[in-house]
Amino acid sequence: MAPSTDSEFVTIVSNDGFEFIIPRSAACVSGTIRRMLDPSSKFPEGLTGRCVLEEFSGIVVEKICEYFCYNEKHKDQVNVPDMDIPPELCLELLMAADFLDT
Repeated sequence: MAPSTDSEFVTIVSNDGFEFIIPRSAACVSGTIRRMLDPSSKFPEGLTGRCVLEEFSGIVVEKICEYFCYNEKHKDQVNVPDMDIPPELCLELLMAADFLDT
């Protein structure tokens, strides 16, 4: 596969195979993903632009990607509206935030 280190989009994949294509700048809100995508890290993700989050289901990864884009959209605003998070996902999202260094 051709290197995609200069691509402006990355693919985030859940453990059940759902794929989410989001801007690289949004995904790099996560310290973990930023390090995975760094070409000097020698991780395969840095070459392919594809990060598989084997620990999380599609529903959780969808919300993670939604947060990345939400954060990117509102990063310079003072009064940021609340993001809707279903209570049943709170624990999994908390674990994801810890894992992703977000």
